[in-house]
Amino acid sequence: MVDELALGWYSLDKEGNLLTRSRTGWQRPDGWERVLEAAREYNLKTGMVVHVTDGDGTISSLLASEAAKTRAVNAITAEAGLYQGVNLDFEGLGYRDEGEELRAVRDNFTRFVELLAERVKAVGLPLTLTLHAPNSAYKGYDYKALGEIADRIIIMAYEYGSTPEPVSLVREAVEMAWVSVPPEKLVLGISVPAETAASILTKVGIAKRYGLDGIAIWRLGLVPGEMWDALRASVTPGK
Repeated sequence: MVDELALGWYSLDKEGNLLTRSRTGWQRPDGWERVLEAAREYNLKTGMVVHVTDGDGTISSLLASEAAKTRAVNAITAEAGLYQGVNLDFEGLGYRDEGEELRAVRDNFTRFVELLAERVKAVGLPLTLTLHAPNSAYKGYDYKALGEIADRIIIMAYEYGSTPEPVSLVREAVEMAWVSVPPEKLVLGISVPAETAASILTKVGIAKRYGLDGIAIWRLGLVPGEMWDALRASVTPGK
């Protein structure tokens, strides 16, 4: 049922240095090599997740510096060979920006993704972007431009303020992304703590109805047994 693990072990600072222990708690655990070995034994792909938030301006500062962007791209590419892909999870862009400022935020992020994609794809690895939903409060993501660059986009269609996540808003998020990005490049992100065994199947149904590449669940370790049972009956790896 699971065919890929997104391993959230990395972050970046404002200077573009790659961190395995970050201020947000994302860190690479001791014995991480054994996780990769186990994934290989079970034929699970692994993705190198680079997670950064912009609450303190970390991403904005990084994207404003050519030296920091180059350092970040070099560091990510050097580490990426341990995995079967890279997953860039830059959160919080465009929350307060408007007009020209918002356009600059979107363009700066798109340019960074272009630089990273060029390097990552040159070594034969796919690039996934984990993005806030287009109907969220975070408007700093140009779905159309990013969809042309990335191999896959995970839509974080959650944190709308009520649980389970409203079906109408999840559907709206998918439809908005679907207009700009081919459905075979889109993955529906589902936050397990917000769902029940019944409601998660409704979200899976949305992914199927719109022909998306699949679902991504946040996160392993939070999925109760009855939810696994429901997913097993509805989800096929690689479909």
